[in-house]
Amino acid sequence: MRIGELARRTGVSQRLLRYYEEQGLLRPARLPNGYREYAESDIAAVSHIRSLLAAGLPTAVIAQVLGCVHHDGDRLVPSACPGMLAHLRREHTRLTRTITRLRTAQHALGAMLTDAQQRTDH
Repeated sequence: MRIGELARRTGVSQRLLRYYEEQGLLRPARLPNGYREYAESDIAAVSHIRSLLAAGLPTAVIAQVLGCVHHDGDRLVPSACPGMLAHLRREHTRLTRTITRLRTAQHALGAMLTDAQQRTDH
């Protein structure tokens, strides 16, 4: 199938599909005329990519673990691939640190807002 058909069937823009290809997440065949030719399996791959992005994984990690996941109903399930657990732990730790930094910033901003509000109320 061509890129337009994949975009229609997955709800993902052609531009984003090209980006996934640039990142090594999709590898369509190239026809003699240069057009991309996607397989039926690319529909599932796009769904997996979207789920992994939603879980906060960067595309570099997704490229390494994409072949190690499958859908079980509505849930994305990792398979027992070498390094999969290490990747997931590392990304979980990274997200936890980011959330902690954001919460600290949120509290600091909240305190400034409270102070500013109190000063304007007087």
